[in-house]
Amino acid sequence: MTEVVLSADDLEALRRYDTPTICNALEVVAPERRSAGFTTETLVCAVPGLAPMVGFARTATIRSAVAPSRSPEQMRARRLEYYAYVADGRGPTVVAIRDLDAHPGLGAFWGEVNSHVHKGLGCLGTVTNGSIRDLDDLAAEFQMLAGKIAPSHAHVHVVDFGDPVEVLGMAVAHGDLIHADRHGAVVIPAAVARALPAAAELIGRRESVILTASKRAGFGIEALRRAMGEAADIH
Repeated sequence: MTEVVLSADDLEALRRYDTPTICNALEVVAPERRSAGFTTETLVCAVPGLAPMVGFARTATIRSAVAPSRSPEQMRARRLEYYAYVADGRGPTVVAIRDLDAHPGLGAFWGEVNSHVHKGLGCLGTVTNGSIRDLDDLAAEFQMLAGKIAPSHAHVHVVDFGDPVEVLGMAVAHGDLIHADRHGAVVIPAAVARALPAAAELIGRRESVILTASKRAGFGIEALRRAMGEAADIH
């Protein structure tokens, strides 16, 4: 199968819609994705007012409850290898990090320093089941969706990177296209990405008929029935 290469314009077209709308559009163009491919767990959003981020996944795993067995020198080298991985390949990127500890989020990987470093390497933000901190000092326009907020980084360290992960109920592989905002995140199959804006516009036109009717004086079941019929006829 020929790889679908998405342009900057393709990504910008997807950013015009919030993540719930993208999920709705996926139900139209990829019905098999109706109950899979998106976050399902409760999360916190670092910057709720930020526009959606759309980028290609970089994946990693971390731990923080126990100090790593390697020397500080080895861990610095490992961290640099991870950063090189984030910076390599097509962007922009979104980092999906799974905290492997039994109680995720004891130590925060994401905060002031890592938000600035990752932004400098072409990253738009992260989706993680771990914790975040330094909310007042994050890099500008950098989004973080996480399992919790915590004050310490404890023994946080990168365990591995590049392998598939599950984050907040969403399965992510390296290179997957992620769309995310304050509502959560969804993986978009590249093969249907270009069809989503048209599907989103179609859904919007159908919803507009019902919403407009609901705001008119005298709205009731009969008016709703007519509006639903009119909406169904929009193709």
